[in-house]
Amino acid sequence: MNLLLIALGAMFLQQTFAALGRNLPSIIAPAILDDLRLDPAWLGVYVGLGALASLGFQLGCGSFIIRHGALRVSQVALLMLAVGLVLACIGPLGFFALSAVIGAGGAAVSTPASSHLLGRYSPPRYAPLVFSIKQTAVPAGLLLGGLLGPLLTGWWGWRGAMLSSAGACVVLAVLLQPLRAEFDADRVPGRSFRLSDFHTTLAVVIRSRDLFNLSLACFVFNGIQTVFMAYFVVYLTALGHPLAVAGFVFSVATLIAVPGRILWGWIGSVLLPPRVVMGVLALGMAASSVLAGLSGPGWPLPMLGLVGAGLSLTALSWNGVLLAEAARLAPEGMRGAATGGVLSFGQLGALLMPLVFAAVLWLTGRYDYGFLLCAAPALLAGLALLRPPRAAA
Repeated sequence: MNLLLIALGAMFLQQTFAALGRNLPSIIAPAILDDLRLDPAWLGVYVGLGALASLGFQLGCGSFIIRHGALRVSQVALLMLAVGLVLACIGPLGFFALSAVIGAGGAAVSTPASSHLLGRYSPPRYAPLVFSIKQTAVPAGLLLGGLLGPLLTGWWGWRGAMLSSAGACVVLAVLLQPLRAEFDADRVPGRSFRLSDFHTTLAVVIRSRDLFNLSLACFVFNGIQTVFMAYFVVYLTALGHPLAVAGFVFSVATLIAVPGRILWGWIGSVLLPPRVVMGVLALGMAASSVLAGLSGPGWPLPMLGLVGAGLSLTALSWNGVLLAEAARLAPEGMRGAATGGVLSFGQLGALLMPLVFAAVLWLTGRYDYGFLLCAAPALLAGLALLRPPRAAA
């Protein structure tokens, strides 16, 4: 139990700083876009490029986790995030593209690494709850970003805010080092990376019907989550609210996901099958996306905050239940690879859905159409997940 608590604490901090570093550019995007005089649609391209990089990193990270250990990969992930944030501060769009690739790659491998580590210490029955507690680190990182990002941007500019986050990632990577002897004891130094690992990771997911269906749900969930994190603050500023106010509303909304993830994890461990829990969450995402699409300049700020809270309680709260289910369904010794494979489908969603949102925004200049479009796949996913399995029928 003590090792489980230590592992959970370490991975919670790792995921918090990974979420902070990965999403800070989106949170302070209004300041960046204004300074560089860019169209907001470029934000979707930036996010999509990061998702494409994440796809490759998650498909190929399984061998590195086995060879070097989950904790070492977690440290490398934090350092990659730091490098990505520093590159973004250099200025030209080419460095921003490189920043998206490196930073998103670091954030991408942090989740399979933490899932691999916690899978060793979590009791199987309570894995959804344990993974959900760990995944509350993501809204915690978003909360920090929403509160500190605009504040630091006001003090030091957006570059100062990015460099501060990079420094925090480096410090945490160093602080994790004393834990490596225990948590990387299962590493296999003789394991080498092969190009066939990409195929192996996909094969683990595609050959298992349950894992493949879980991957399709992850595609939708991660896509809507990415759209929300990338565009909600920009949308509020487009409605005329100051960046600091928009960041505060975003932070309060994401705070809902902290108890939300724990609640859904507890329900998935004790009351309902994880599949049913995810189906309910999908329907909630659809309803919240419709409300976001119906909102507009006439809506008071508290109402917009409630829309954000609805998206946070659903689109930001599914991760622990889905990751625990992926770890449960994975073949023995392949938790990291299976998780990476499932999440790679999620990265496809995170790539395509923001790009579609950006295209709609570029063509129409309206955010509401993009949010309404997100509701359709969420509704389909919810109905599919709540349908009884064939064996049960």
